[in-house]
Order: sequence, then structure tokens, then C-alpha cells
Amino acid sequence: MTSSFQPLTSQAEFQARIAALWVFPIKSCAGISLQQAVLTSTGLAYDRAWMVVDSEGEMVTQRELPRMALVQPELVQANGRVSELVLRAHGMAALHLAIAAEATASPCPVRVWNDEVPAFDMGPAVAQWLTDFLGSSLGSLRLVRFDANHQRLSSSQWTQGELAFNQFSDGFPVLVASTASLDELNTRLQAKGEATVDMRRFRANVVLGDSDAPHAQAVLPHDEDRIGTVTIHTQPDGQREFVQLKPVKPCPRCPIPNIDPDSAQTHPAVNDALQAYRQDPRVNGALTFGMNCIPTAGVGHVLRVGQRVSADWTF
Repeated sequence: MTSSFQPLTSQAEFQARIAALWVFPIKSCAGISLQQAVLTSTGLAYDRAWMVVDSEGEMVTQRELPRMALVQPELVQANGRVSELVLRAHGMAALHLAIAAEATASPCPVRVWNDEVPAFDMGPAVAQWLTDFLGSSLGSLRLVRFDANHQRLSSSQWTQGELAFNQFSDGFPVLVASTASLDELNTRLQAKGEATVDMRRFRANVVLGDSDAPHAQAVLPHDEDRIGTVTIHTQPDGQREFVQLKPVKPCPRCPIPNIDPDSAQTHPAVNDALQAYRQDPRVNGALTFGMNCIPTAGVGHVLRVGQRVSADWTF
């Protein structure tokens, strides 16, 4: 098996910039590319704040319904604040939901993985919309919003006892990946005669690219695996404001990266390629891509594409 880890470079410090920011308002539906996003204690604002559930309140993802990839949420602003969640899909009328709808919504318990958490049912109109588009193979589908008063903890085994919260994400508040890692995968896919893919397959929140600082070395594939706490410099040099994200767990990959986000068709090429070089001993040989991180400083600050990123190497 080819090793998944590259040798460390000689540079004293990892340097990068934010190349892209993504939020996925509805778990397992399409994401939204942003130029800036507020960091909250549960990740980027509005990330995985909603989830599709079946009639029993169990989470539903692309694993069961690949067509979820074709549901495109939009966050609409009014007077500088997000006021609406809009759902769009081919052949469907746009559905508008007021962000404050949970004030009059029915509370309901739902399950995300092994966690039962309180949520708010977004009502029959969106339930019918989802069921019409995604089908009734799982019965009537519902959209729920996470109850922000509830604290859903990330695994203390991986956070080493640090408290970290998330909403409907798989288990950690922020996922970090790099353009270099994607480029490496695409090189391997092309060598096998397969089509290249984009970062939507991996549903990362913060995507790192090469730094534009003088003499900075290029980010290498999966450098994000080998760095300690990431400092994002949210203000120009000379102003000591920053966000810090601590990598805590490599992100194991299920079959979702095999699903084309534009067609919802499944083809095994991505995971087949990862199988050759991304079996990660830190998670019992699972295929990994990206690092799950927790915020340790800077909650409330704004992340922007282009911001400078630095970190120390870990060994």
C-alpha cells in the first residue's frame, strides 16, 4: 500500500490562505460558496443548521437518497441579516422559509447518528416539497432545524477533553481541506482515465490554498493532516485578531464522494482512487480526506476568502 503521508518540508511554519469557504445549510444537500462567513461555536454560521428526517425522526442523507445533492439551498439577506432559507430544485417551485419560523414551529426529537437532539419541525409545506422531489421510498420526509439552545458535543475522545459543539454535522464543527489534496486526487483520477472532481464532493467548510506571502512554499497534498492549531489572521498585519481551529480527527469517507453533485449519479472512481493511498491508520484504516477541526479562539470573527493562514508542523 502506498503511504498517504508526504515527508515534511523544511519550512519552519505552514503558510496558506483561505481559497474557499462553504456552508451546507441542510445536511447532505448542496452547499453554498461564500466570500465570508461568521465563525460560531458550532462552526460557520448556518452550517448544518437544518436536516432532513424520515417519519421516525431519523436523519436522511445522500447515502439513502442521492438526489439530495440536487437540492440547492439559498440564504437570503434583508437589512444585513439572513431572513429566509430558500430551497430550489429542477422542476420544483422555489420554497421560501422564514429563518425565524421555529418560533412558531413544533418541537420534535430527532436522531443524528447516535445522538437524539431537540429540533423544530419546519412544517407540512416543506415536508411535501421534499417528498415530492426526493420520493416516498422512506415515507414522508420532513425538514427540521436544530434547537440552538441544545449543546451537542463532539467526541471528547478526539477533542482530548476540550468542549466542542456542533449542530447536525457528522460530529465536528469545521472541516478543513486543501486544493493541493484535491489536485493530487484529480491527478490520480486522470491517470486512470476518470473525470476530475471538485471540492463539493468532500463538503469542506474551509479550503486552503497556496499563500501569496513572499518565499512561502506551496501547500502540498494533505499538509492539513500534519499541522497543529491553524491560525487564521482575520485582520491586516499589525492587528492581533485571529481565529484558531484545532485539527482533532481525520475525516473518514463514506460513499458520498462517489456521488456526482450535478447529476446525483454514483460512480466508484473517487473512493477507488482514495483506496490506493488514503488508508489512514489513525482511524483504523478508513479512507480519509480533510481534517475535522474545533474552534479554540475567535468565535464571532468573520472568515474571508484570501485571509492568511499559518500553523506549526506536528510530528
